[in-house]
Amino acid sequence: MKKITLVVAVFAAAFFSCENKSQTAENQKSVTQKPDYAIAIHGGAGALRREEMTPEKEAAYRAALDSALTVGETILKNGGTALDAVEQTVTWLENCPLFNAGRGAVFTHEGKNELDASIMDGTTQKAGAVGGVTTVKNPIQLARAVMDKSPHVFLAGRGAEQFAAENGLELVDPKWFFTEERWKTLQEMLKEEKEKSGQRGQLEFPENQRFQKNIDGKFGTVGCAALDKNGNLAAGTSTGGMTNKRWNRIGDSPVIGAGTYASNDACAVSCTGHGEYFIRYAVAHDVWALMAYKGLSLVEAADFVVNKKLVEKGGEGGLIAVDKDGNVALPFNSAGMYRGWAKPGERAVAIYRE
Repeated sequence: MKKITLVVAVFAAAFFSCENKSQTAENQKSVTQKPDYAIAIHGGAGALRREEMTPEKEAAYRAALDSALTVGETILKNGGTALDAVEQTVTWLENCPLFNAGRGAVFTHEGKNELDASIMDGTTQKAGAVGGVTTVKNPIQLARAVMDKSPHVFLAGRGAEQFAAENGLELVDPKWFFTEERWKTLQEMLKEEKEKSGQRGQLEFPENQRFQKNIDGKFGTVGCAALDKNGNLAAGTSTGGMTNKRWNRIGDSPVIGAGTYASNDACAVSCTGHGEYFIRYAVAHDVWALMAYKGLSLVEAADFVVNKKLVEKGGEGGLIAVDKDGNVALPFNSAGMYRGWAKPGERAVAIYRE
């Protein structure tokens, strides 16, 4: 009789244990249910302080971020791909003169606009990138063409522009990218350089000098990461680089693994900030690696890279990322970052630490 009672007790315990586990699993499923889509954007990170921005300008930036989100979210809502959402969202941001990409790009030391961009497909890990282009209206579209229509990943300068012409992309006079505000910033920096050169007898280039001026001027990069209804991820980034850059300098934005990365097994990432540091520490890929190899969540991985690793190395900036489950992360270690994100029924844009 005792044996029978013991067996019944063990069976009952096992049954209720399984039932509780089933209920727990169901609760977890409902809490972490994957959304139909998710999208995140950024318009650059830097010394963005509320007290230094007029209400009118802040409203303009928030409206621009909201409009860019609408472009990508509309595509995703209608069943479009993450790649298309990323490309079209970044295209819109390139055409908006408020941001340092496309029209509104900052100027080089020689007074030119040299543009960089990249895009990556999380489904296949195919990618396209361009650097130092000066006549292509939308560099992100050229990066997509490099990915889809060439055997290469990265094209630069005249060759990239020749490829753009051969593939029917819109070319423009370099004057298209001109904005008075960016031009004035360059002139201020050139004046400062001349004064320092006269005082010291030669011109010095501390590593953070031009970057600090760049972020103080509230200029940055634009980017987008997205997840579509089929579970595919994509990311893209575009920039005019640093104000007063020389020698055809190229930052992290067009470098796959540094400024852009996407893989369906974990996440899609787009970065903004001091490109030299993002290149050295393969920031976008590092977020993916921490998730894929160490099992960190998106928020944990992104926060570790931006707010610990980069800070320890002296790098400033941030990133936006979306993971395969539709989670979003937007960490930054600067004073602010133009950013926004959306999922079904959820939407937000922000600038400061709010």
